[in-house]
Formats: sequence, structure tokens, C-alpha cells
Amino acid sequence: MKRLLIVATILCTIVLIIPTMLVLFVSEPADSTTTTVRTVALEQPEQAWSYNPEEDVAIAVFRSQSEQIENVPLEKYVMGVVASEMHPNFEMEALKAQALTARTYMLKHILSPRDVQLPEGAMVTDTVTHQVYRNEAELKESWGADYDLYMARIQEAVLSTQGQVLTYDGEPIDAAFFSTSNGYTENSEDYWENEFPYLRSVESPWDQSSPRFSAEKVMAVSEFQEKLGVSLPDDGSVGTISERTDGGRVAKVVINGTELSGRQVRDKLGLDSSDFQWQRQGQQITIQTRGWGHGVGMSQYGADGMAKEGKTYQDIVTHYYQGIEIEGLDPYVAQMTAKAE
Repeated sequence: MKRLLIVATILCTIVLIIPTMLVLFVSEPADSTTTTVRTVALEQPEQAWSYNPEEDVAIAVFRSQSEQIENVPLEKYVMGVVASEMHPNFEMEALKAQALTARTYMLKHILSPRDVQLPEGAMVTDTVTHQVYRNEAELKESWGADYDLYMARIQEAVLSTQGQVLTYDGEPIDAAFFSTSNGYTENSEDYWENEFPYLRSVESPWDQSSPRFSAEKVMAVSEFQEKLGVSLPDDGSVGTISERTDGGRVAKVVINGTELSGRQVRDKLGLDSSDFQWQRQGQQITIQTRGWGHGVGMSQYGADGMAKEGKTYQDIVTHYYQGIEIEGLDPYVAQMTAKAE
């Protein structure tokens, strides 16, 4: 009997220390038909932080569905953004990097609001206009039985980096991020108008593991012409890609005398990326793309790949944002509070 008790105790101990193994069928956002099967080991984190939401700065979030303003403590808001913008089965260091981008984005937006009309009293929306945000009730409904484990990981990522933001020359940065690169990120001025010294094109070879690294779209010639406002030449060609960016995306195309930017083509045709090439076969055009998103800033799948190689969240953010520092939020709290009043 004594021997059986010892064996039972050992077995219980083993069960307690073995990480939870999950086979996850990960669906990408709504515009995707891709499902990825991924087996991951998820460990319950050891809490080594303290946090009092009542002492945190309140963020007034305009909830687009209810059209109400929800006041959320900053770190709780960051949790809701990280949980919405990155799947919780990503590597912990990638989740931490995402926490820094979310917190920095919020700080930058409060101190230097973008030209976006917001309802009175709101600081930010819960949509892609700013950052996608879901509260705990919405996450419970979405995650179901996995909620406790997933939220434990999100809390670890956010609270173990709480109060940390990304700065350049002492100012919060525009912490842009996106899903998947084509192997390189993009210079900011090659997609947007402004040039930022920290948003430079860098290598991101880890993205090849992303389910959205490459895609193909087929459309009728008539749809192509209508959406781009062009007429294709009679020789059976499409157009000439005349210039590419440092990140390998299309900068300019010329279609039968009409010049368009790669971003214009991407936006009007609804392409995953502005790194594309095309072929015409009869009355159809096939367009192949590489990457998913605008390509500026941190690649989420790149961050996950770096973390798999043992890189820390500090390594990740300093790779994707050149010349930046990780600093505390405290010096900006007074400014944030003043803006909120």
C-alpha cells in the first residue's frame, strides 16, 4: 500500500508540472479562408508582478457595436488589444513585444491624436481605425473553455512589461505593426507620406512560416479595369511594374499609360500585400502576392519566429524599430491625464 501511495504521488506531481498541450486550429481574421493546425505547449505563468487597476490611467474606449464609451484601465486596455491583435498561442516574447506596441500606440495617440473624428469623451475606438479591442466578457465568449489559460498568458505578457513604452529621441514612436512580411519590412515613406527614422526596411525571414506568406487572387479583366479605372492594352498584357521599394513591394506600375502606386493597386483590388505580380490569361487576371498587411513596423509572424529562436521581446522590438529605447510610462502620465480632462 505504501508503495502504491508513492507511485500515485509521483504521477500527480508529473501531471502538475507537464505543460498543457493543445492542438489548435487557428483561423485567421474574417477575410481569410486559411486554417492552420498548430501544436503548442502552454504553461501557466508564475506571477511576479503586482497591479492595481484602480491606480491606473483610464482609457475611454468608444465601443463601435454598442455606441457607448467604456472606461478601461490602461493595462486592461492593453490586454484587450493584445488578445485581439495577436493569437494567445504565439510565443510569450512575441506577445510581450505586442504589448509594448499596443501600449506605445495608445500613448502616442493620446499625446498626438490623429485626424480622426471621435465621439465626445472618447480617446480611441475599438476598431482597426486605431487598435482592435475586446473586453473580458467578449473574450470569454470567443475563447470558451480556453479563456482562463489564454488570459493567463495575455496577463503575463502585459503585466510583466507593464508601464514600458517605445521611444525615439525621448518621444513615443508610431508603433506600427502588421501580420506578415514578404521577407522584408517597408520604409514608412514608401507606404505612407511621412519618413520616420525608426521605421526602416529590415530583413524578416521568419515570416515564411506564416499561413498568409503567399496568396493568389483571380479576377475578371472587366473587374480589374473597373476597380483601377484603367483600360488594358489590346496586346494581352496587364501592365508594367516600373519600380519597387527597398522592401521589395511595388512602388509604381504603368497600365496602358496610367501610372498607379503599389498601394493604390493593393487598396483598390483588395490584395493582401503591395508585393505582387500578375499574369493575364484571356479574360482573367491572376495576381500573386507575398505578405499580408502594409509591411511597416513589426511583423507579428516575424516576432513569433524570432521568439522561437530564443530572442527576447527587447531583441524583437529593437530589430523592427531601429534606434529606439524602451522607457517607462511615468514621465507621460501627467500629460495623458491632462489630455483626458
